[in-house]
Amino acid sequence: MYSLKIENLAKRFGPRKVFADINFELQTGGSIAIVGPNGSGKSTLVKVILGLLRPTLGTVGFSLDGKNMTESETRSRTSFVAPYLSLYDHLSGEENLKFFSAVAGDHVTGKEINALLARVGLEGRGTDYLADYSSGMKQRLKYAVALLNKPDFLFLDEPTSNLDEEGKGMVSQLVEQYRKQSMVVLATNEPQEYGFAEQICRLGG
Repeated sequence: MYSLKIENLAKRFGPRKVFADINFELQTGGSIAIVGPNGSGKSTLVKVILGLLRPTLGTVGFSLDGKNMTESETRSRTSFVAPYLSLYDHLSGEENLKFFSAVAGDHVTGKEINALLARVGLEGRGTDYLADYSSGMKQRLKYAVALLNKPDFLFLDEPTSNLDEEGKGMVSQLVEQYRKQSMVVLATNEPQEYGFAEQICRLGG
């Protein structure tokens, strides 16, 4: 059983307080939506939990069966999707998947690539260069990359950004599938996305 425990988390940038006194706990099968208006600190909180930013106060703890996980262990079991993350325009969809799999020390097969592309609605587009992808197609490919390592911790910032209605449906199905077998943390200011999660953490407002 994986666990995530957030205690008294706070973040400041100089004199500006972004958030304070954030507390929640999740276990495998749990999900939480971090919600609030633009500028309330949602993306900052996600980055602090992921270790991309240091908290001003408080602690973030990942554990497996009650034993604290190392940063390396946590990173290998975590995937992150956000509109501001970049893929490689000079590579095809398939080549991006192979590259990120190799970076993680794995080897994704052609069969697995085809299955991932079909899962996110990009079947038949794997040999196209990302420079020719629309913004929505790029967002779909980010989900394919995120699923490469079959994550135990799935973090989604603005999960349906740049996606059409079909793409939003794909995200909804994916979250429903993964929150049964892993842990899902999403940040959004879209009320229709609140239902993706069982718990709500409100910032600002």
